Amino acid sequence: MTPYEEIETPTQLRADCEAVNSRLARAARKVVETPPSIHFDEFPREIQKRDIQISEAAQRLANALHLHLD
Repeated sequence: MTPYEEIETPTQLRADCEAVNSRLARAARKVVETPPSIHFDEFPREIQKRDIQISEAAQRLANALHLHLD
């Protein structure tokens, strides 16, 4: 096996480079964005928590494992 046998086709190499370039561009945009604030006065609204739905199958499995999901 020669060292050159592992090199992929130019089409595959180009696709890899384009994928890396798009990820780098996305990372560069995130670097310059301002982060969300952690101060309460800048984020005063109340956010409701989502309800967690437990299916019957999950309930049966939890009961079989002696985990009590109430």
